[in-house]
Amino acid sequence: MAALPVPLLALALLLLAGCGGPGAAGQRRKEMVLSEKVNQLMEWASKRSVIRMNGDKFRRLVKAPPRNYSVIVMFTALQPHRQCVVCKQADEEYQILANSWRYSSAFTNKIFFAMVDFDEGSDVFQMLNMNSAPTFINFPAKGKPKRGDTYELQVRGFAAEQLARWVADRTDVHIRVIRPPNYAGPLMLGLLLAVIGGLVYLRGSNLDFLYNKTGWAFAALCFVLAMTSGQMWNHIRGPPYAHKNPHTGQVNYIHGSSQAQFVAETHIVLLFNGGVTLGMVLLHEAATSDMDVGKRKIMCIAGIGLVVLFFSWLLSVFRSKYHGYPYRYVRL
Repeated sequence: MAALPVPLLALALLLLAGCGGPGAAGQRRKEMVLSEKVNQLMEWASKRSVIRMNGDKFRRLVKAPPRNYSVIVMFTALQPHRQCVVCKQADEEYQILANSWRYSSAFTNKIFFAMVDFDEGSDVFQMLNMNSAPTFINFPAKGKPKRGDTYELQVRGFAAEQLARWVADRTDVHIRVIRPPNYAGPLMLGLLLAVIGGLVYLRGSNLDFLYNKTGWAFAALCFVLAMTSGQMWNHIRGPPYAHKNPHTGQVNYIHGSSQAQFVAETHIVLLFNGGVTLGMVLLHEAATSDMDVGKRKIMCIAGIGLVVLFFSWLLSVFRSKYHGYPYRYVRL
């Protein structure tokens, strides 16, 4: 092969250096693709905090490299015919989290929030071998999702605050959750004060009802039953109301683990505790009241029946959560 003249050789070297070779061209193309993806996501995020995706958008913007951003994806089924009540509740909390990030001063293109609905991206569910909803997965900026990148919904619940802690653990992005104003509490307080004020006005100087032991005892009992049934835990952790098995369609109202619970479970426990309490009150009245013997016997039998029945149900709930618990009151 004949040698190139010196001027032509110098020109070729300059062109090669200016182009950077095939590797540099590939790097520039990768940077252009990444820039287009980030710009597209930023444009969508400016219009909607949670970006709705179908199969094509998911594969192009979430699965396919290059990517220097994390994407939190909620896989859900929000269409009415799916009858996924938990999906709607989780979506509300997810929207609160995404809005808190979108409108915060720390908002960057480091992380995006997206959603794939089953009816819009069933191929994505099949690709990920996913058979339940809602499910939250973090797709990190580098590499594939690891085990910790799938949110433990049954353990943590879907409250926005819990999701924010998980996002911080997986992405180092700390989001301060800002909830929209809720006027239900102030309205209820105002209504209560209005009722009390009305009673004081109507009763005038007769305020004996404020010293009614039975009324205060009933109010205190309701508060204790609400707290012992787990209402405060629900307020803090934000668990789902119940769980529907996507394969069998069976709805579970009692969580199978001692580390978590459903909202419906607290209502059931509240009812059982109330039944036991009512039975104990009847037994007390049967022993101390001045009624005739016949009525006292009926109250005693009813009280014993309530205590035995509801306490047995409480133990059955306890056994379902603490597997292997050997004791029972009656066999149910």
